[in-house]
Amino acid sequence: MNLKHNIFKMYLLKGVLWFMVAMPIIVLFFQEHGLSLTEVMIIQAIYSLSVAMFEIPSGYIADLFGRKHTIVLSTIFSFSGYLVFSFFGGFYAFAAASTFVGIGGSLMSGSDSALLYDTLLETGDKKTYTKIEGRNYAIGNFSEATAGILGGFLAVSSIYLPIYVQTGILFLSIPIALTLVEPTMYEEDKIDRSFKSILGVVKFAMVENTKLRWLIIYSSAMGVATLTMAWFAQPYFKEVEIPLAYFGILWAGLNFSAGLTSFNSHRFDKDKNNTKMLLYLALAMANSFVFLGFNMSLFGIIFIVFIYLLRGIVTPILRNAINENTSSNKRATVLSIRSFIIRISFAICAPIFGYLADNYSLNITFYTLAVIVGFFSILSAIRLNRLENKTSFVS
Repeated sequence: MNLKHNIFKMYLLKGVLWFMVAMPIIVLFFQEHGLSLTEVMIIQAIYSLSVAMFEIPSGYIADLFGRKHTIVLSTIFSFSGYLVFSFFGGFYAFAAASTFVGIGGSLMSGSDSALLYDTLLETGDKKTYTKIEGRNYAIGNFSEATAGILGGFLAVSSIYLPIYVQTGILFLSIPIALTLVEPTMYEEDKIDRSFKSILGVVKFAMVENTKLRWLIIYSSAMGVATLTMAWFAQPYFKEVEIPLAYFGILWAGLNFSAGLTSFNSHRFDKDKNNTKMLLYLALAMANSFVFLGFNMSLFGIIFIVFIYLLRGIVTPILRNAINENTSSNKRATVLSIRSFIIRISFAICAPIFGYLADNYSLNITFYTLAVIVGFFSILSAIRLNRLENKTSFVS
C-alpha cells in the first residue's frame, strides 16, 4: 500500500473525528440532565484526567507497537464513550462516558502527529510537516465548523439529537483508521521495552532538554487557554442572550477562524528564530481574556474569535518545534508528555473556573484565566528567547 496515502487518510480521519455536531450544545445537554456549570467543568476535569493518566503510556505504546494500532484503538474508545452519552444520563454516567472518550483522546494524541511526521520523513517530505500539520488541524476546524451549523439546527428539534448523530459519525472513524499504513522509525537504536524507559523519556523532555521543557510549558499555558474558552463559549452565548439556533453558526465561525490561521500557520514558521513571536502570541492571548472580561456583550464575541485565531497559529508551530527537537523512536511519547501536562493543568484549573463562574461571574473567570495563562506563557517565551542566544530555536 502507498505510504503517501496516509496523509489523505489522516485528513479524512481528522475530518470525521472533528465533525462534532454535539459540541455547540454539549454544555446545554449536560445542564438539561440537571448538571450545574461546576459539575460540567468537573466532568471536563475527569475527561482531562483520563487523558492524562493514559497519555504518556499511550505515546509509549504507539512508539513500541505502532501508531496505526494505537489510532484504531482510539477510535473504538471514542465511539464507545458516545454510546454511553446516547443511552444513559446523570453525572456518573457522563463521567464514565467522558473517561472512555478521554482514553480515546489520549491514544490519538501524539500518535497522529508522530504518524504524519514519520510518514513525511520516510517519503522525503520532512520539510513540509508544519504545512501538512497545519492543514490537518485546519481540516479539523473546518469540519467542526460545518458540524456546528448542523448541530445547532438539530438541537432546535431536540437537545438529544446531536448526541445520537455524533455517535453514528464516530463509528465511521474506525474503518478509516484500519486502512492506515505504519511508517518506519528511522533511529538505529531499538526501543527499550521497560517502563523505566518511559521515565527516561520524561526526564529527557522535562529535565535534560531545556528547550523542550519550556516549549511544553508554553504549550500547556496555551492549551489551558483554548480548552477553557471552548467550554465557556456556550455559557458566554447564553449570558449575552443569543438564541439557541445561532449557537451552531457561532461555533462554526469560531472553528473556521482557527482553521483559517492553522491552514496558513506554516507562513508564520519560516523564521527559525521565532521566540519573539511566541512572546507576542502570549501577550495577545492574555490580553484577549482581559478585554473579554470587560466586554460581556455581543461585542465581546470579537475577542473570542481572536482567541481562536491565535489557537490556529500556535498549535501547529509548537508541534513542529517539539518534533524537530525529538528523535523518531521517542516522538509519540514526547508529544504525549506535552498533552499530559496540558490535560493535568486543565484538570486542576477547570473546576476552579467552573466554581468562579457559578458563584461569582464569567468576568472574574476570564480575568483569572488571563493572569494564569499570561504568567506561564510569557515566562516560557522569555526563557526560550534566552536559549535562542545560545542556540537556534529549532535545530
